[in-house]
Amino acid sequence: MTNLVVYDSVYGNTKLIAQNIAKSISAKSININDLKNSDLGNLNLLVIGSPTYGGQATPKIRQFVKDLSKEFLINTKIAVFDTRFLERDLNFALKLLVKTIGYAAPKIAKLLADKGAKIIAPPEGFIVKGKEGPLGPEELVRAQKWFKNI
Repeated sequence: MTNLVVYDSVYGNTKLIAQNIAKSISAKSININDLKNSDLGNLNLLVIGSPTYGGQATPKIRQFVKDLSKEFLINTKIAVFDTRFLERDLNFALKLLVKTIGYAAPKIAKLLADKGAKIIAPPEGFIVKGKEGPLGPEELVRAQKWFKNI
């Protein structure tokens, strides 16, 4: 049984988080664009990560999640993360928007749970400063420690 981190990344921030999570759980990290069906065989744990855009995961991650079979999900542990802005750093209008539309990871986790997935951790968000980054100063360390608290 193996562990796998599948992610999509636009500016490289989600990729950095995915790589750090993969390192901490002895997993392989794969960009969604490079994922093959054979990569999903014999998995113990699947971690899925996406940047948050308009309160959603990227279209490729959403499609990937929709395409996962119930049989696969029942037999695989799942965890989900996203990259996002820190709410307190936003102006009033953006804070209101974020409260209304939310973040990617909880929505992905709910969709997976509704399909019968075993979600082993609450969805996690890692902070990006500005649209293109960089990551917040402690986010790479937090990514490595994420699974130690589960």
